[in-house]
Amino acid sequence: SDTGGSHQWDGWHNSFAYDVIDGRALGEGRVFTAIEPGLSDGFRLDKHGYIFTSAGDGIHVYDADATLLGKILVPEKVANCTFGGPNRDRLFICATTSLYSISLNTQGVQQV
Repeated sequence: SDTGGSHQWDGWHNSFAYDVIDGRALGEGRVFTAIEPGLSDGFRLDKHGYIFTSAGDGIHVYDADATLLGKILVPEKVANCTFGGPNRDRLFICATTSLYSISLNTQGVQQV
């Protein structure tokens, strides 16, 4: 993600995608999605490959072709998120002044 918008008024607020070549190198990047409102500072994947990313109004959820599937609205700006709990089915959301959590019908992928 490019969070240049946090440092200058006309800065970027995009997430990028890169092809992985032979499991070792990255191809040329392309804009995956522009986050509105806010920035995509923190993001996680679930077991279906859906991307859960921070935004100015909560968490935005995208599929692999950048289709916005939905939003988890939060009453303040969100900076980061992570899956947790015994079954990795609880999404923890770090916002400006609060920590939120929500149980979901999916599981986050194990981070290495």
